[in-house]
Amino acid sequence: MGTRELSTVLVANRGEIACRVIGTLRRLGIRSVAVYSDADADARHVREADVAVRLGPAPAAQSYLDIEAVVAAAVATGADAIHPGYGFLSENPALARACERAGVVFVGPSVEALETMADKAAAKRLVASHEVPVLPGTLDDGLDDAALVAASDGVGFPLLVKPVAGGGGKGMEVVRAADELPGALASARRVAAASFGHDGLLLERLVERPRHIEVQVLADTHGAVVHLGERECTLQRRHQKVVEEAPSPAVDDATRARLGEAACAVARSVGYVGAGTVEFLVPGDDPGAFWFIEMNTRLQVEHPVTELVTGLDLVEQQLRVAAGEPLGLAQGDVRLDGHAVEARLYAEQPARGFLPAAGRVLAYDDAGVPAGPGAVPLRLDSGLLAGAAVTGDYDPMLAKAVAWAPTRAEAISRLDGLLADVVVLGVETNAGFLRDLLADDDVRAGRLDTGLIDRFVAERSDARHAPDNVSDARVAPVARTPDGSLVAAALLAVDTGAPAATGPWAASDGWRLNGAPVPRRAVLVDAAGAEHAVAVIGTPHDAVVTVDDDEPVRASLRTRDDPVRGRHLLTVDGVTRTLVTAVSGRRAHGTPGDGSERPLTAAPAVVWTHLDGRTSSCTVLDRAALAARRRAERALGDDGAAGGATRAPVRVAMPGTVSAVPVVDGDVVVAGQPVVVVEAMKMEHPLLAPIGGVVRLDVRAGDQVRLDQVVAVVDPTAEQPVDPPVDTPEDHAPAPADPAVAAAHSDTRGAS
Repeated sequence: MGTRELSTVLVANRGEIACRVIGTLRRLGIRSVAVYSDADADARHVREADVAVRLGPAPAAQSYLDIEAVVAAAVATGADAIHPGYGFLSENPALARACERAGVVFVGPSVEALETMADKAAAKRLVASHEVPVLPGTLDDGLDDAALVAASDGVGFPLLVKPVAGGGGKGMEVVRAADELPGALASARRVAAASFGHDGLLLERLVERPRHIEVQVLADTHGAVVHLGERECTLQRRHQKVVEEAPSPAVDDATRARLGEAACAVARSVGYVGAGTVEFLVPGDDPGAFWFIEMNTRLQVEHPVTELVTGLDLVEQQLRVAAGEPLGLAQGDVRLDGHAVEARLYAEQPARGFLPAAGRVLAYDDAGVPAGPGAVPLRLDSGLLAGAAVTGDYDPMLAKAVAWAPTRAEAISRLDGLLADVVVLGVETNAGFLRDLLADDDVRAGRLDTGLIDRFVAERSDARHAPDNVSDARVAPVARTPDGSLVAAALLAVDTGAPAATGPWAASDGWRLNGAPVPRRAVLVDAAGAEHAVAVIGTPHDAVVTVDDDEPVRASLRTRDDPVRGRHLLTVDGVTRTLVTAVSGRRAHGTPGDGSERPLTAAPAVVWTHLDGRTSSCTVLDRAALAARRRAERALGDDGAAGGATRAPVRVAMPGTVSAVPVVDGDVVVAGQPVVVVEAMKMEHPLLAPIGGVVRLDVRAGDQVRLDQVVAVVDPTAEQPVDPPVDTPEDHAPAPADPAVAAAHSDTRGAS
């Protein structure tokens, strides 16, 4: 195959990976073409590209997954090649075929390699024939549910249900007992069909407490294949990687060589071309053993850690191979230098079971850290801009924070510092959780397995709900100083919620003629759902603040002259610190000015603060909001029967679409039983009955639902079906976030 000059490349993706690829194209002097949906019309990747083409509406199926539209955009802009990034169409053989027909280079492997490795059963059969070890499981990709149930005894429990197509943990279900298998199969098929257009499943033996280790390979059109060492991707939650590193702290030189040889054998078995990743499962108690899991026929999210320890630009390597050039390095040229660690910054709510979060980015500060392979020792690959909307249409990953150092311990410390410095306000992220995870003793020591995060989360939950150690009423309570972020939120809350009155008798600082100052009060609801009563006397520039039962403190909040919007100086009892703030959903006051008397109101304000490397958010409930909540609670209580028992609502924890309703209106359910399944941000969220009783449904499959909407009610006193409750406006009004909403999750996100 001869070489072909690539002068224009279309990037068929969005977000941080689109920005990442565009950065390399710019460095190589190659013209870049971005594509976008209506939701991304003003996105960062659109701004950074040389040319941008609209694909269609926000839903991915009508934009980023529309192969005809993507190829047409490439042809219309004179693109020589299409780089698919990861996720979306990156492993879709149909895109590779369409590129062939249009005379456009697909930056990836052949159609045959894509098809073979997309079928996990066929891939396992193939690599096993090349003496690569594989896990016990089914190898037939056409088994129906009955056949899979019959085969499960031979596989053994616990086992893993995996879609034959796709990757990234989509549709994967852990099954520990035979009676759980039918439900897991139904869920996995539903997700697989929706995500990949193919609902084929296979079963695989589940290895308890394993490590997940993958090997990066590069191959050219001239038959050369090399590996670039391994990445440790063991820190996962619901099969979704969270923190990755290179090299693995558990792999020695001899095992690295064996893993690399096996990965290259897998690549050769399908005539692989380009950058790819071979994934292995390694038992925690025997790092020298490993089994093939699958091959990802694309660039991986975690590729930056390999770039930092090898000094290579993997996107550049992909482009050179796609142009027909031979690899510029042999296996002996590959050297691993130092250690790199990456953390994925997600828009999600750790305090609410890691539900995806949505909102508008009110403030963003990248701490001056650059992106791309040339960024050392700190790197931030991001698709964020201040003002960007984070919606439920796409994967919730916002950015990747990466750090390099000569040693693993130093790299982790540098990464923690980077996560502390990056500011994202307006949408909740997992940054604080990532910092806590990196500080865990087992993580620091490299004692990793795929269940570590689940145990870590459970231990944190147990600690939060542990009883107070001081139980002797004779022991005087110790005076506490309130948390600085709550003090700042209190100052902003009373300022945000103050009436828009004027004149000397409407002072908003609590001053009264011939009387003691009257504090202004509000209730702050934090991200975990805990309520904090705050009282402020004075102005934000000079106030006395009381939070709950803590000691009153003198505090002030002054705007700092800084290019970062919302940066302030917070002083509490004489100690001054830098703070970044933002307020969303500010409550409006007065009348609309159109002659009507209806009040102008908006959603309760949410106060965002970034202090001491931690981000917090609090919803401000003023008197009007508190009164509305009490009315809603009374209305709900009125539906209960005698004896004080009340009906329990099932609320939506995130806006989305009802994908399934596994019960029928009037069914008797038990506590913890799924009653409605909502899909949002490529995730399924089964909403569980909070108590046992008769369920009354208010939605059906296909309905759009909003945050905190009541989709069902469980009546604990009803012994038989009764007429549905009367539909009232309160049944459909947004309600304050309920931290007790029971929502289990099955991850269906596609990037890995």
